[in-house]
Amino acid sequence: MCEVIADEYQTEITDREIPIFTQSGDSRYDNADKMILKGAQVLPHALINHVGGKLGHKGEKLLDYVLWLRDRILQLRLDTDYVPVMHIDVYGTIGAAFGPENLDGICRYLDRLAKAARPFRLRIEGPVDLEDRERQMLALKALTAAVDQAGIPVEIVADEWCNTLEDIRLFADNRAGHMIQIKTPDLGGINNVVEAVLYCREKGVGAYQGGTCNETDRSAQVCVHVAMATRPDQMLAKPGMGVDEGYMIVYNEMQRILALRSSASRRS
Repeated sequence: MCEVIADEYQTEITDREIPIFTQSGDSRYDNADKMILKGAQVLPHALINHVGGKLGHKGEKLLDYVLWLRDRILQLRLDTDYVPVMHIDVYGTIGAAFGPENLDGICRYLDRLAKAARPFRLRIEGPVDLEDRERQMLALKALTAAVDQAGIPVEIVADEWCNTLEDIRLFADNRAGHMIQIKTPDLGGINNVVEAVLYCREKGVGAYQGGTCNETDRSAQVCVHVAMATRPDQMLAKPGMGVDEGYMIVYNEMQRILALRSSASRRS
């Protein structure tokens, strides 16, 4: 399938693994251990979707979790070459806690999170939710610029209100985020997923080929072929939030593609 896509869109299939992003659900501690031991390149999602229960009214609960996760990676990793990216989805809770238009307050908090994550890179998905596509785009555009100007080593990931190919183009054109999630079921077709990844790459914006945990094993396998042909910066392990199942479905399909193409290359 990846060869058909590459032929149609004149792309070059990668001969390397696409970084796989694993999601923990609410089992953000136990599942983090699974991710680290499996060598997941991006982790843990963490499902930070409540201010009081998960972020903390001053952000203290997420800060403690980032510190724990950093120490856990350093403790459990099998060798020092394993340096995963921390990617945490906060569902707009940072904006809810500090004020969605409080750029200074949000930036100060993001700086604390980035320092806590060292030596690992940090991505924060959905830091604010303005409940409207245009306002959301403008807010993420301003936040991305503010983070860059302040030199804060954190990547902002656009998610909410960026659902269709048209939305993705709008956010990419305005650099509303360092990375954009391309939610594969929402785009309406594989062709739109391909074009979204390629558009982000053309605009110099990170492409996260995502989706939902509520998919099938087959849709996940097809998404691997799309990723291998278009080279997003990362793709989601799916379906489910149990880590093992989704990660292995995506990882095994990726390895199958690499092995088949390597074998065909040797025969030719």
